[in-house]
Amino acid sequence: MKQNPFKVASLGIQHVLAMYAGAVIVPLIVGGALKFSGEQLTYLVSIDIMMSGLATILQVWQNRFFGVGLPIVLGCTFTAVGPIIAIGGQYGISAIYGSLLASGVIVILIAKYFGKLIKFFPPVVTGSVVTIIGITLIPVAMNNIAGGQGSPDFGSASNIALAFGTLLFIIFLYRFFNGFIRSISILLGLAAGTIAGYLMGKVNFSAVADASWFHMIKPFYFGTPSFELTPILIMTLVAIVSLVESTGVYFALSDITGRKLTESDLAKGYRAEGLAIILGSIFNSFPYTTYSQNVGLVQLSGVKGKNVIYTMGGILIFLGFVPKIGALTTVIPASVLGGAMVAMFGMVIAYGIKMLSHVEMASQENLLIIACSIGMGLGVTAVPNLFSQMPDAVKILTNNGIVAGSLTAVFLNIVFNILKPVNQSQKLQTLKDSKMSKAM
Repeated sequence: MKQNPFKVASLGIQHVLAMYAGAVIVPLIVGGALKFSGEQLTYLVSIDIMMSGLATILQVWQNRFFGVGLPIVLGCTFTAVGPIIAIGGQYGISAIYGSLLASGVIVILIAKYFGKLIKFFPPVVTGSVVTIIGITLIPVAMNNIAGGQGSPDFGSASNIALAFGTLLFIIFLYRFFNGFIRSISILLGLAAGTIAGYLMGKVNFSAVADASWFHMIKPFYFGTPSFELTPILIMTLVAIVSLVESTGVYFALSDITGRKLTESDLAKGYRAEGLAIILGSIFNSFPYTTYSQNVGLVQLSGVKGKNVIYTMGGILIFLGFVPKIGALTTVIPASVLGGAMVAMFGMVIAYGIKMLSHVEMASQENLLIIACSIGMGLGVTAVPNLFSQMPDAVKILTNNGIVAGSLTAVFLNIVFNILKPVNQSQKLQTLKDSKMSKAM
């Protein structure tokens, strides 16, 4: 059935707005820490947006070599921020992109074997991971509700009112409307919230005025990559961590869309991420991973078609070439984004709980896996400096709540379910079955 182009475009814009703030904050943090000039920072933000669109299309476009073929959105991973700043400060900018290039190649090489680890991700693991992802994202929404960290009016009554007004408007649309209006309720909520913010004097158009109309991109903008062993090892760890995060998102979307994933599907998804990392290194961008906030949007809108994600990818690529137009999305007040994020991130948690409903809860082992993994994920998120004295290579695996909780779930599943010893009664039953088989 032919889809209405206006509806597809509107849903694509909604996905752009859902991930845009999260995508641009990474280059802003990295560029600021490495003392980039205004021109360099403009390039970094623009190329990051463009590459997010290209990486998304590579993941959605399923073929024989790459692409998981689910309505997945990719953006730069927050896990890489600390390591990139550390590498840039010690080895220089060229080493950042050399390590990215090498790690992308390594991901492609190990993708086939990484996909065979599907047995390590039963519902008790994937449900825990998706729940952890949603829980660890909630503080981001809360900070935005208050006006964004560092804002002079953080926690003001006007920010709280604007955020919850946006959320209540989204809930109103979702409750009293069906079809298309319901599917773009987040977009309409953001638009209404921004208009209200403008009337309250909270919308600043200076970013749009300062941005240029056209921005040319070119390979190796920051110079020829250099290859150092330690940065390569660090960025490879970051890439593997991103694959662990992405696996949970793959399974969440497979559950939403009703499509069962195979080892081949996972391998192609990992290859798409590896290819995105390589292209990111060539155009001096970042490593990319799946964005869980868009999973919540897929569920909330009920629209699971890939055409919407293709459109969204095309919009991001276009915005990457026209920074002034892309800057328009930055005028949305942080509190408005925060109100919408509560609904989207909360839906991620709800789907994690739904996936856990398929787990055998009578098993004390499964309960312990869920308890420890979610507890670790929430704990590291609440106390981010817990592992601050550990070596950098270890901190990559422990400083992120999603990663720490996910690895805990995988490890405990191996201990309790994969390496579970066969008790004496099971051995006797197996022997009895064997004798009966021979007798027959």
